Amino acid sequence: MTTSTFSLYKGDDRVTLTSYIQGDADELSMEPRAALIILPGGALSYLSEREAEPVALAFLPHGVNAFVLRYSVGEFGNYPLPLLDASLAVAHVRRHAEEYHIDPHRIFVMGFSAGGYVAAMLGVRWHESFIREELSIGYAENKPDGLILAYPVITAGAFAHRGTIDVSLGGARDEETLKSHSLENLVSDLTPPTFLWHTAEDGSVPVENSLLFASALSAHHIPFELHVFEKGCHGLSLATRETSCGRSGLEIPEVAEWVNLAAGWVRH
Repeated sequence: MTTSTFSLYKGDDRVTLTSYIQGDADELSMEPRAALIILPGGALSYLSEREAEPVALAFLPHGVNAFVLRYSVGEFGNYPLPLLDASLAVAHVRRHAEEYHIDPHRIFVMGFSAGGYVAAMLGVRWHESFIREELSIGYAENKPDGLILAYPVITAGAFAHRGTIDVSLGGARDEETLKSHSLENLVSDLTPPTFLWHTAEDGSVPVENSLLFASALSAHHIPFELHVFEKGCHGLSLATRETSCGRSGLEIPEVAEWVNLAAGWVRH
């Protein structure tokens, strides 16, 4: 495996992409792999390292080359900066598909919690013209071929994770703004296939977030897979000992199966 970290914006190291590339393509004679761009959570205030490199390493054996995007958060976490970061990351990976030995038509974006909000936002807004104008990219260069959303923030409505939404919208609470940033309202025929997982016990980001998005996908006949595990708190990451930080509540073998489920969905 080779790994490197670089800035997405020239002269600005605030937003970085770290690559995890499996093996030497010439030596191993591999077919091009799928690419997985991972967006950690953190309520748009920070980035959780538990949802970064450990996740990338967990997916490498499943035939993907992984990337961790450390996108705009904190004072820079307002819309649309994280969306632009995610767009540029997808466009970069697609432009460098041969170098990364990946299939440019199999680029998946995975987001956890607030990272799921950014990933899902990209899934429903990738086609908007202001993104292309701001980043000087071509149509669909930033389009994910699929989304993997782990206990994602989706709605700005009744089941919102208010911390994430407040950072994204700068504290705006008017009804029209909240409606236009509730991602379940923005799903369209252009939204890519999606894999979602959540726990029914999530007390921070209610499971209704995933249910609302899945319902919208179904209404638009977008392929999706949804797994709701009965037990487990928010922020489980891999749900293994490695990402539990010694907290027993973050290690749940039944939930840890989500990695195999998601990897199988990517393959097929």
